[in-house]
Amino acid sequence: MTALAWTDALALHQPCMDDTHREFVDALNAVDAARGRGLAAALQALQGLIDHSEAHFGQEDRWMAELGFEPGTCHPAQHRQILEVLHEVQRRLQREGEGALGLVDAMVPALAEWFPMHAQSMDAGLALLMAERGYEPAAG
Repeated sequence: MTALAWTDALALHQPCMDDTHREFVDALNAVDAARGRGLAAALQALQGLIDHSEAHFGQEDRWMAELGFEPGTCHPAQHRQILEVLHEVQRRLQREGEGALGLVDAMVPALAEWFPMHAQSMDAGLALLMAERGYEPAAG
């Protein structure tokens, strides 16, 4: 079983965004799969999720800036909060070792619950604006 399964309900019909969201689901599931394989596996999978999330959220933040979203909206703020959580879990794992693996056990289902809500609200609004303005992410 996976922490989060890709379903049509997550699709926003913006191909670049949908591809990136599938990658997020895969990265989160990699962390979930690594949970029972020890500290090194958890750290490696978590680093993959961090790397993906930094690129993913940075990409969406650039799109919002290019489209004129207000910089103070809660969408980029959620991105920053999630990255803070990911980095804090990583720091704790590095500092405390195996004893901090429970943080990963708590983080994975929390992100699996957060992501669909974020995608279906925040990201759906961005995808709609992109479509309305004929914004092509690859071209800007």
